[in-house]
Amino acid sequence: MAAPVLERRLGLVQATAINMIDMVGIGPFITLPMVIGMMNGPWFLYAWVAGAILSFIDAMIWSELGTAFPKAGGSYNFLKEAYGTNGVGRMMSFLFVWQTMIQAPLVIASASIGFASYFSYLVPLTSIESKMLSGAVVILIVLLLYRKIDAIGKISIFLWAGVIVTLFWIIGAGIAYGNFTAPIRHINDGLTINYAFVSAIGFASVKSVYSYLGYYNVCHLGGEIKDPSKNIPRSMFLSIGGIAILYLLMNISVVSVIPWQQAKGSEFVLSLFMKELAGSTAAKIITCLILWVAFASVFSATLGYSRIPYAAAADGAFFKVFARVHPTKHFPYVSLLVLGSIAFVFSLLFRLSEVISAILAMRILIQFIGQAIGLLLLRKARVKTDFPYKMPLFPIPVYIAIAIWLFILYKTGLEMASYGLIVIAAGIIVFFIKAKVNKEWPFVKTSSNNPIVKET
Repeated sequence: MAAPVLERRLGLVQATAINMIDMVGIGPFITLPMVIGMMNGPWFLYAWVAGAILSFIDAMIWSELGTAFPKAGGSYNFLKEAYGTNGVGRMMSFLFVWQTMIQAPLVIASASIGFASYFSYLVPLTSIESKMLSGAVVILIVLLLYRKIDAIGKISIFLWAGVIVTLFWIIGAGIAYGNFTAPIRHINDGLTINYAFVSAIGFASVKSVYSYLGYYNVCHLGGEIKDPSKNIPRSMFLSIGGIAILYLLMNISVVSVIPWQQAKGSEFVLSLFMKELAGSTAAKIITCLILWVAFASVFSATLGYSRIPYAAAADGAFFKVFARVHPTKHFPYVSLLVLGSIAFVFSLLFRLSEVISAILAMRILIQFIGQAIGLLLLRKARVKTDFPYKMPLFPIPVYIAIAIWLFILYKTGLEMASYGLIVIAAGIIVFFIKAKVNKEWPFVKTSSNNPIVKET
């Protein structure tokens, strides 16, 4: 009897939906007042534009790599292929899985913590009750994901619909009842392009970029995407473009009703926005929809990340147990259960503000900058036909992405950047110990055991 394999069942609409619900989540609702506070002026919209620009540029890198290597695991495969199946390549791909086992549960926990935090607008919660609720969200997500990928695709469309309804209601309410053009007319009031402005953009972009993260989720599911050479890049660019427009319109809508001076200090700014326009009942309804969006984000993020340890284990580079695929439902159930368990623990331990900066600091060096440099190496080593998608003006966008990511890393703060480096250093030590124990020292090349993906 043949071993179960992943199946290509997700089309462009489903892939775009999975990206978008991962991107939106609770992020823009909780970071909106943070970004306004950091910019401390009507020009806070520039921070959201900066986040979109970086996402578009970085998506070009993901598109080249994702279409060249459309397999489960995303960055794991990109780093291995870019730096070689020997030596540095094995170490880079191991480090990515290593940090994923920490930062992926942090991402899942951040959404569940945000869910519990916003839920307290409806029902005041004690600290313990809030942690219990965030943990329950993680458990429910794992239960929903414990099924076939085509069923998950249908759930994703359903959750995506709730995300779109929420954003359009907020935007429509601002257009109908707020002074919608005022924030645009006054966006440059008092603006001076100097070091203080650039520094503020940097700090605010840490939060705005967090709200865009997830545009690459389709790459983690590369082995389950139909026609990946077209659908992977299209789904990313559609997701970023659509979400950028919705974020900008949502921000404009909110400050057209609530002045930015008041919005920057509000924990439940969207609920207060709707209460101002339509009363307390409408505020409670929009709060429920925001909770829907947060739940959808946890769903999408957990789905994508569960494929990374699976891909590494199936390739012989991680613990074998993670390579197990459910015999009838055909999904990596061990990977899902382990990441869900770690996320459950994190949801009980951390605060949201700590999690957001930690997520970015841990990702930037190995994942974003690491695979950007890796693409430069691959383009030199391979023929152009190996890359179904080719970015315009190569390699200029790659260098721009690296420079911006370094700037964002700097703005996460010394403490969070240090944590990221500590995780990497620990991973390098574990990698060398693993190589010694498994007699792979010094970097003995092993054959790939990555499972064949079945077209359906």
